[in-house]
Amino acid sequence: MTKLVLFNKPYKVLCQFSPHENKTTLKEYIPIENIYPAGRLDYDSEGLLLLTDNGKLQHKLSDPRYNKKKIYWAQVEGAPAPEDLHAFTRGIELKDGLTRPAKAKIISEPAQIWPRNPPIRVRKNIPDTWLEIELYEGKNRQVRRMCATLGFPVLRLIRAQIDKHHLGNLQPGEFKIT
Repeated sequence: MTKLVLFNKPYKVLCQFSPHENKTTLKEYIPIENIYPAGRLDYDSEGLLLLTDNGKLQHKLSDPRYNKKKIYWAQVEGAPAPEDLHAFTRGIELKDGLTRPAKAKIISEPAQIWPRNPPIRVRKNIPDTWLEIELYEGKNRQVRRMCATLGFPVLRLIRAQIDKHHLGNLQPGEFKIT
C-alpha cells in the first residue's frame, strides 16, 4: 500500500533525511523509513511537503509535465499594483528562461499561519503585502525570483497546496499519513 505523507516543513529545515553541514533535516521530524520527498521546498521556505514510498507517485507529483497546481502564500516587501500581478499571467523572464503563466493576487494574511521564529524583518517606511501565487512548475527558488524580478523581495514563503493536497491545520513539524 502506497504511503503519502503530508508534512508542514518548518523554516530552516532541509528537504532530505541525510545529515548535511549541521543543518536540521527531515529525519528530526519524520520517523518513517523508506519515504522520499516529492519535490523540494527551500531551506528558508515553509509549508506543505509531500513524501511517499512510491517512485511513480513521487515523479507524478514533482515533474512539471503533469501540471500539478502549487499554491504559495508569499509575504513581499512593497505594495504590488495590478499591473505587477498581471505580469505573472504572461510569465516572467528569469535567468533560466521564461516561467510558465501563473496567477497572483493580493490576499489578507492567512488566518491559519503561525508565527515564524525568527520573525521577518519589518521596516517602518516600507509596507508588506501577502500574495497568493498559483504555479504549475517548480524552478529553483521560482517564487522568490519572480517576485524579486518585479521589485518585491519575498520576506516569507509558505506553500499551502500541492495538487489536491492542502496544508490544512498542520502546524510546523507536524505530519499526517493519508
